[in-house]
Amino acid sequence: MWRLALFLLPLPALADSLVATRTIRPHSSLTSQDITMVEMDIDGAIRDPELAIGLETKIAIYAGKPIRPGDLGPPTLVERNQIVPLAYTSGGLNIMTEGRALARGGVGETIEVMNLTSRNKVMGQIGPDGVLRVVPAS
Repeated sequence: MWRLALFLLPLPALADSLVATRTIRPHSSLTSQDITMVEMDIDGAIRDPELAIGLETKIAIYAGKPIRPGDLGPPTLVERNQIVPLAYTSGGLNIMTEGRALARGGVGETIEVMNLTSRNKVMGQIGPDGVLRVVPAS
């Protein structure tokens, strides 16, 4: 009778979690060899390897440690100190110039850039083509 009661008790569901197979340095692009799935429910860990492969690590991730979404970001497209095209668009006005990136970032990220002509600092969002679109000051 007690065996039947044990059988009917709800058991915690085990979920697979993503962990590092080796120590991964910051700014490294993740490959399938860098990660593995373990049969553990690790709070906050990524559960689908496809969501991590190809992304870049923001921090060092040590072997056996879980990989969390906040540890990863888009691959770097713009490096710090790189000369990048700047685009400003407002209504019918389009201005193109060059700037120096003051941070590194990937597609969709907003970084600070120094306009090489005016020496003013502006914020720009990185486009897939590497052009930084100036974000209007708020």
